Amino acid sequence: MINVVGISFKKNGRVYYFDPNGYKLKKNITVIVKTEQGLKFGKVAEPSLNISEDKIKGKLKKVVRISSRDDYNNHRKNLKDAALALKKCRELVLKSEMNMNIIDAEYTFDRDKLIFRFLSDNRVDFRKLAKDLAAIYKVRIELRQVGPRDKAKEIGGYGQCGQKLCCARFLKELDTVSINMAKNQNIALNPSKINGLCGRLLCCLKYENECYKDCRANMHKIGDEIETSEGIGKVVGLDILRQKYKVEVPDIGITWVDKK
Repeated sequence: MINVVGISFKKNGRVYYFDPNGYKLKKNITVIVKTEQGLKFGKVAEPSLNISEDKIKGKLKKVVRISSRDDYNNHRKNLKDAALALKKCRELVLKSEMNMNIIDAEYTFDRDKLIFRFLSDNRVDFRKLAKDLAAIYKVRIELRQVGPRDKAKEIGGYGQCGQKLCCARFLKELDTVSINMAKNQNIALNPSKINGLCGRLLCCLKYENECYKDCRANMHKIGDEIETSEGIGKVVGLDILRQKYKVEVPDIGITWVDKK
């Protein structure tokens, strides 16, 4: 086990683990940390905890220091300047008629790099755009193409359930969701039913997937023949959570049978 602290860089953003570097850090304390992108200003989301070393990918980065008032003021300036850079970048994209939607901009804390994230249905040659931005801001420019789920997380909205989108409200990591999760839960594979606002499979399909897999593990499949009190019939439907089969028996009709 290794002692770490969880840091997030955005509200409801993904939590990244860092070496606390000897600091006693409480929740919501702001800190400066070293990342692969450079120094970043973040907030403690998960105070000191022990996790298995196999959950750490690569070398664990360290907390550099607890942020000072000057650090906070510099962070606020970075946010303001990044917003202006975002506006300028969108103007350049519009002028060049490039097929990309710039969704946000971010300076690293030390202003060594200016990062733009964008959406596009296709691969985009953004080399000229990067060169133009570098000439204006005199820093390293990075443009990252992201998916529609990241866009939904940034914008927010309301899902089919009437609640705010999970990704915008509390999901810190956007896990992989597969069509098999919908199949496991016996949900009709209708895009309007199983896709979220982002056009991708609903994140909530993952929440109960393990429960459905366990409940379905020893059940017959649709099309199997089973014995009922009315005779041998064919399974035409499942009620997974209630552990029941919908069975069609020749000359009798439809009957429901408990799993034995």
